[in-house]
This record gives sequence, structure tokens and C-alpha cells, in this order.
Amino acid sequence: MSTLLKKKLEKLDWQIDSTWTLFLDRDGVINERIMEGYVRSIEEFHFLPKVPESIVQLSTFFGLVFVVTNQQGIAKGLMTESNLQEIHGYLSNHIEQMGGRIAKCYYAPGIAGPENYLRKPKPGMALLAQRQHKMVEFNKAVMVGDSDSDIVFGQNLGMKTVRIETVEPIKVQADVTVKSLYEFVKLIEG
Repeated sequence: MSTLLKKKLEKLDWQIDSTWTLFLDRDGVINERIMEGYVRSIEEFHFLPKVPESIVQLSTFFGLVFVVTNQQGIAKGLMTESNLQEIHGYLSNHIEQMGGRIAKCYYAPGIAGPENYLRKPKPGMALLAQRQHKMVEFNKAVMVGDSDSDIVFGQNLGMKTVRIETVEPIKVQADVTVKSLYEFVKLIEG
């Protein structure tokens, strides 16, 4: 094990068990992100390396796994909610066929703006998940994302935060930064 991985592991003494909840951003964490664009169909949806296996493993650590994703391409008319439902159905079914589970995919379809309560970093999607799944406690939750808005979303709700490295400039530090969801799994496994 590398020294860097050992240091990250020491930071990650969170005692995660089945009472914990995992929130995953989608684009850039689960699938390849289209910079300055949108994944609008199943054909454009491509899992990042080792992500399906990682989500299956994470499903054994966490009681609930959710996807929380900003999708303003709907409000811009670049795709429909039906397109998004097909993509999320494909994602969830693929993980389920491999033995994992995603409890639900939440999305914010509106344009970015201060009034958009669902869109990260606002808490709307997490609060909706908590209303629909009573076991969700934000002090026993982890948010994994690749953008500042993902990390702020988690921090504002009192979650632990994990950043997947990206090419974007980082202004907000997460509790832990990893190269991939797979590396996060390895940290939890110890």
C-alpha cells in the first residue's frame, strides 16, 4: 500500500456500516462526464473504469446508496425527463444485475439559479431522500462528487465528503480526495 493511500486511510476512520447512507454524484463519478455538455441518452452513457464493481461493493458497506445529479439539460430542452429516466433505469438495472443496488436516482432538472432548491449545492435532493427513507441521517452519510457544488452540498448537510479528482480547479476541500470510486472502495476496505 502506498504511503499516500495509508495517509488517506488514517483520515477515513468513519466506521461505516449498514446504518450509513451514500450519496453519489453521477457525471464524473459514475460515468464519463461530457465537459460543457450533457449525457442525453443511454448510448452516451459510459461507466468509468471499475465503477459498476465499486458500486456493488459500496452497496455492501452502506445501507442506502443514492444518485444525486444536477440535470439542467432538461430545462434547456436538450433532453427530456423520459430520456433521463431511461439512463437512470439502465444505470440502476446494470448495478442490480451485478448484485448491487441503488435505492433511487434523484435529479434537479431546473436551470442553475438561487431559487432552484433541488440543484446542488442546495439541499433539496438530500432532504427528499431523507423524507422518503427514514433511516437517512446526514451525520452518518457520505457525499462523493467531483465538483465544488457536490462537496458544499455534503458539507452543508453535515455529511462526510469525498472528492473524485477532476481537471476543474478546486476551491472547496473535501474530507478525502481520491482518483476514483474504486480507490474510495479500497480505502473503506482498509
